[in-house]
Amino acid sequence: MQQVKATDFGDKTLRVVAIGGGTGLSTLLRGFKRYVAAPDRRKALRGGRRAEDLLLIPACPDLQCVIRDLSAVVTVTDDGGSSGRLREDFKMLPPGDVRNCMVALSEDEHLLSKLFQFRFDHGELDGHSFGNLFLAALSHITGDFAQAVQMSSQILATRGRIFPATNTNVSLAARMDDDSLVEGETNITASKQRIVELMLRPATADPLPETLEAIAQADLITLGPGSLYTSLITNLLVRGVPEALAESNATRVYVCNLMTQANESLGLTASQHIEKILQHGGPTSSPIFNYALINTGPISAERLEQYAREGQSPIEADLDRVRALGVEPIVGNFVHEGDLLRHDYDRVAETLLALAMSRLAPELVHQG
Repeated sequence: MQQVKATDFGDKTLRVVAIGGGTGLSTLLRGFKRYVAAPDRRKALRGGRRAEDLLLIPACPDLQCVIRDLSAVVTVTDDGGSSGRLREDFKMLPPGDVRNCMVALSEDEHLLSKLFQFRFDHGELDGHSFGNLFLAALSHITGDFAQAVQMSSQILATRGRIFPATNTNVSLAARMDDDSLVEGETNITASKQRIVELMLRPATADPLPETLEAIAQADLITLGPGSLYTSLITNLLVRGVPEALAESNATRVYVCNLMTQANESLGLTASQHIEKILQHGGPTSSPIFNYALINTGPISAERLEQYAREGQSPIEADLDRVRALGVEPIVGNFVHEGDLLRHDYDRVAETLLALAMSRLAPELVHQG
């Protein structure tokens, strides 16, 4: 791959849309955040700026502000834990994945973000996070979950916009390999059967107009990393989203997971992940994405043994098969090893932005 560094971008900027859910999306957003202008609330207050103008203030802490607009599209099908309880009690969309993305994009990931992530551990609030309760209260006051998300994002001074995949109260159903039908994300995840087909109920759920607009204007669109079905494919079941992706002229990249996942992708190779996504994307005139970022870096024996105890293994990078699907692999060492395996979000973000910039402004590309 041709190599581009952050310092090579000149005055070119990108519009970026990241689609997904779970910890995978919030991890990726932390990498992108460093390239987005940091909102300065004091300047905004003195200058009487509108909230949507905050991202125009050029104040990246240590890198060039090469992302002019960052949008996250987040799945809203979770029905377990705190999110599930609030969903049942208040008939609202699940706030958990959205909250994680808000914290990831927060200008200050210390006091306010710690407050939003604070989880009560006793009494009637046991298991609830403050951020989930805050979003529930704002949703009740405004009567609109998407509006509550935008208001919360302003409080956290996020470096990007966050959109729920749909504002419709949706749930998941899955047809399994024994032809049984399992209802609800928690039950699907807990099932021992292999998922054959994932369905959204109602199937007529629409995305926010802002989501379709962001996709249409994007220079870079990412899908993943995250649970194959319950974090990624669920977004593609929202009516109009696959078509919008297929029609986009952006650099569109699937960010492949590092490891297979119990009950969702055990035994699946990289190309098989892509096949499942394309199958659920429905018939479109063009591919949903044209690149796949796949890890080929080493993983320590200790971590491999840890994950093997759960039946999980590194996703096989069957690159020829990926290319046969019309998708170009982008390979490298993208692993960060801690107590758990995660993507190295700085390396992933740099690679993705370099790829998008090399297609948008090929004159800036330096041969590596």
